[in-house]
Amino acid sequence: MPDQVSEEVIEEVRKANDIVDVIGEYIQLKKQGRNYFGLCPFHGEKTPSFSVTQEKQIFHCFGCGKGGNVMTFIMEMEGYTFYEALRLLADKSGVELPDISQQQKSSISQESQRILSASEWITKLYHHLLRYTKDGKEGYQYFKQRGITDEVIDAFQLGFAPNIKDFTAEFLAKKGFHQQTLIKAGLLSQQEDDTAADRFRGRVIFPIRNHLGKTIAFGGRTISDQEPKYLNSPESELFQKGKILYNFDLAKKHIRKQSEVVLFEGYMDVISAFQADVKNAVATLGTSLTESQARLLRRYADTVIICYDADSAGIEAAYKAAELLQKAGCRVKIANLRENMDPDDFITQFGTKQFHDEVLKASLTFTSFYMRYLKKDFNLTLEGDRIQYIEKVLKYLARIDSSVEREYYLKEISHAYNVSMESLQQEIQVYRQKMGPGKDKIKKNSYTNRASNNDDTKKLLPAFHNAERQLIAYMLQDASITDKVQEEIGASFNIDEHKIIATHLYAYYEEEHQPDVSTFVEMLTDNKLKQLVTEIAMIPVHENITNDEINDYIRIIRAENSNKQNIQSLKEEQRIAEQQNDPIKAAGIAMQIIELQKQWKSIK
Repeated sequence: MPDQVSEEVIEEVRKANDIVDVIGEYIQLKKQGRNYFGLCPFHGEKTPSFSVTQEKQIFHCFGCGKGGNVMTFIMEMEGYTFYEALRLLADKSGVELPDISQQQKSSISQESQRILSASEWITKLYHHLLRYTKDGKEGYQYFKQRGITDEVIDAFQLGFAPNIKDFTAEFLAKKGFHQQTLIKAGLLSQQEDDTAADRFRGRVIFPIRNHLGKTIAFGGRTISDQEPKYLNSPESELFQKGKILYNFDLAKKHIRKQSEVVLFEGYMDVISAFQADVKNAVATLGTSLTESQARLLRRYADTVIICYDADSAGIEAAYKAAELLQKAGCRVKIANLRENMDPDDFITQFGTKQFHDEVLKASLTFTSFYMRYLKKDFNLTLEGDRIQYIEKVLKYLARIDSSVEREYYLKEISHAYNVSMESLQQEIQVYRQKMGPGKDKIKKNSYTNRASNNDDTKKLLPAFHNAERQLIAYMLQDASITDKVQEEIGASFNIDEHKIIATHLYAYYEEEHQPDVSTFVEMLTDNKLKQLVTEIAMIPVHENITNDEINDYIRIIRAENSNKQNIQSLKEEQRIAEQQNDPIKAAGIAMQIIELQKQWKSIK
């Protein structure tokens, strides 16, 4: 255990942070039986295989094998050091930590830590100027004209950078920040005369925060005739546009609660939507949606409503985003905006109620949107184009598993283009047959598929291997069973990793610890061992295991040991016989070895 923080304090922090609550802030968890399941945040998947047990305060992924306790999760998820994870959890739960700042090693560079600090100062400065000074009045009036209230301005910490060349540079210099670091971070711009100037001067400011609510970059919008209209901080160790979503820190709890997220293209769309009581709103940062962002949204929500501008560029972007989101496993809808309008304009012009009723609640299914989207490629007044269009739609509909959903859209095509349902259904069947057998047998959104498949794999293991795993599962929850195993077989497990785990468990209980998988895992230093322990801890066990059952496991393990020793002894005799040039004896021993191996295989 680290010298600077006592074991008791670490234990207090861990117990004050329920693992289901903490992990639930990163992924959508659904209860299945005694455990919770969700999409693993450590590898891409569409079927949930990530399991969290509240009773044991551990997690395990049946897909990639990662596992551990709440501390392990934060370290893995955030790329944090032990101390950073401990600090984050302590802050969340109100547990006081001793001052360990001198010894603490951060997961990010000192330069990035300075940039975070500078960004926090600038956020406060620009927001204060906007809200409370004459220097920020111009920016304040801009937001007021856009209908943004003071409460929302404060929630998003919106600001204004005065059109004064060295205002920010001088402010940060007085705070002790090095000019070159600030230029590198894009907080300042280097001029031709080698002086530093405020990058965002004369612009209203949108702080860009990470999922923890820390400002990592800024977006600036001109309110005059400056170019470009929007200006972002450059990418850095802290800020990677393809991985960040604007407002995600404020929206994530609402997204989890509703299992739905509304995806916009710009800052003002999100801010206007937030003011219109759409709290589950996020936006990309001036770029197309990425696979990383799509996977992030899928971990939090089942459904994504894409609410992009209703012009040709917005429709094209919505289609590309929808494809990525569907690939990530999301159910996708497209908001029903009026032609050539953007969300912010619609809310300003028609109000909150109409935005909810006419735009969000009236969202199109992806299939309906796709059928409309395809029409742009065809001249439907021409017979040939109509046939090509119908064929392309049918190829898409063939991929839909629900026969009810397929029939719904086939009827729409039948009525619109005067084609019989019989011929449409025949064509669909041809396409589905080409997709290969088993098309209708695909399992979707099962929270137990991965886990059950994993259990099937375990059953294929040799009897002694399963016996060792099962025995360790009981040892993890009962000190008296561990005492019995230590007395009966000590470290004579057949699998090396099991020997090491058992040895650690003996030491753990000798130090008078209570059975607690989460605490035990924290004492292991090897990540592979941590993962194996959490995997074994997930094995179902009987609450009232009998002494006879424990003895059976021990007997199987001993028998495997004995068999290995017998075979090893015979192999040594065979080697000696060969050295003594006695081929008949060597052959006889070889037959004994083969017979022993056959007998043992039949037993297993």
